[in-house]
Amino acid sequence: MELSWPMKLRIIAVAAVGTALIYGVAWPLAGASGRLGAIGYNHAVLLAALAFVAGLIGYFVSWPYGREIGILAAPAGLAVWAFRSGTVASVLQLNPTVAQRQGLAASLKFEPILWLVIVAAGFAGVLLGQRIRPSLQLKQTNEEPRSDPSKYLSAVAALAGSAFIAHLLIGKLARDITMPDNILRSVVAQPAIGQIAFAVVVSFGVAAFAVKKLLNVSYVWPAIATVLVTAFSMHTYAKDVPYLAQNWPAVFFDNAAASVLPVQMVAFGALGSVAGFWMAVRYDHWRKHEMK
Repeated sequence: MELSWPMKLRIIAVAAVGTALIYGVAWPLAGASGRLGAIGYNHAVLLAALAFVAGLIGYFVSWPYGREIGILAAPAGLAVWAFRSGTVASVLQLNPTVAQRQGLAASLKFEPILWLVIVAAGFAGVLLGQRIRPSLQLKQTNEEPRSDPSKYLSAVAALAGSAFIAHLLIGKLARDITMPDNILRSVVAQPAIGQIAFAVVVSFGVAAFAVKKLLNVSYVWPAIATVLVTAFSMHTYAKDVPYLAQNWPAVFFDNAAASVLPVQMVAFGALGSVAGFWMAVRYDHWRKHEMK
């Protein structure tokens, strides 16, 4: 089940392209901010354009498997961005009042949609590359055609299931210091960014693996589920802000997922979704061909 060295080198090259364009070019221009709200419209458009170019270049860099590997360019570049973006706790400390924190949570709730658009722009670049020069497609996905109603039901189930699995696992894997609380049962301190990266990648990897095995769907739905996880966690956090602000320092949250910035959720979640999907594909291939 191990990847060959040529495939590993293609993945590394695509990640390098995404990092160079999205982080290397856009990060200084955007003012080194981890929030799209602080970047501004013009820089957000530039970021999407760079993601598109990264996907297009990544497609040709990883040819003839550009369709499968080139999609990693945008989330890989955003992942480096996410590592440099700080933490939710650091932003909360600049917003000490209850009203400010609730407003911040409301603004963060749907910000993953914008980061997901940037990832989608990278995917669009890959699709353009595929139209320019069609590449080989790995025929191990075993995706079967379905009728429209079944297809839509599978998509909804994949979204809901991915969000549930990822939120549950992030709550376990991204826990730092955990303190008991009489009202909330427990509160968790802001984890380090490395722990966030590990927790989100693994959580969405498991979710993508599960929905691929159970519903035979692609990594797209777990990646979109990053929006649902952030929206739900920020919604619950906003409701608990009055109590948290009165009883706990700003570094404590009612759930671990609320301590993850939207860019971190989308970047690491997208990478985990792609990895989990292909692990499921390779696992099926291994069982079919190598266990005989």
